[in-house]
Amino acid sequence: MPTAATTMADAAVSAGIVGSPAVPLDVLKATVDAVHAVGGRVAVHCQTSEGSRNAVLAGADSLEHGMHLDPELLDLMARQGTAYIPTLSAFAESAEVWRGRESSTRRSNWLDGWQGMIDNVRLAHEAGVTVLAGTDTFPCGTVATESQWLLRAGIPAEEALGAASWTARDWLGLPGLIDGAPADLVAYDQDPVAEPAALGQPKRVILRGRIVR
Repeated sequence: MPTAATTMADAAVSAGIVGSPAVPLDVLKATVDAVHAVGGRVAVHCQTSEGSRNAVLAGADSLEHGMHLDPELLDLMARQGTAYIPTLSAFAESAEVWRGRESSTRRSNWLDGWQGMIDNVRLAHEAGVTVLAGTDTFPCGTVATESQWLLRAGIPAEEALGAASWTARDWLGLPGLIDGAPADLVAYDQDPVAEPAALGQPKRVILRGRIVR
C-alpha cells in the first residue's frame, strides 16, 4: 500500500479501532512529533470518529480507513498535507456482511462509517487532499481494485489511476519517469484512464529494469 515505510523512522499507528478507546491526542501528537523530528512519517489507521479526529489534529502524514471522519477536517488535512487512504476494498466484503445482519445500533454505526468513507473520497478530492489507493489487505497486488473503488466513489479516472501509481510514488518521495529513475513501468494494451477495467490486466511489468511479466 502507499504507506509502506520509506525510512527506518516511519511508523504505522492504530489510533482508533472499533470497540477500543482511541489513542489520546497528546500521546499521538508526541509520537508524530518524535517521528517527524528524525525525518520519518506516520500512517494512522482509524475506525472511530475520535481516532480519525486525533490523527488529523496530531498532524499525521496519512489517515488510513478514516471511518467516521468528520468531513469538516478535510480542509485541515489539505493544508497540512495529510493524505487520505480509505482502503475501501478492504471493507467492501464486510459491508455486505453487515447489511445482512439484523438491525442494531452497532450495525447502523458500522454502515454509517462505511458510507462516510465512500463519501469522503469525493469530498477529500474536492478539498485538495491527496487521495491514495491503499489496500491494507492480502493477497498483495490488489491495488487495481482499490483504484476502481476510488473511481466509483466519485473522483476522476485520471486521479483514481494516479492514486495507485504516479501520485503515490510522488507522495512517497519516489521518482517518476525522469532520467536516472528506477525503470519501474507497467504497460497496457488500452489506456486505463479511458478504460479503467484494464488497470488489473497489465501486459508488461518492469521492476527496476527487469521484466517480471
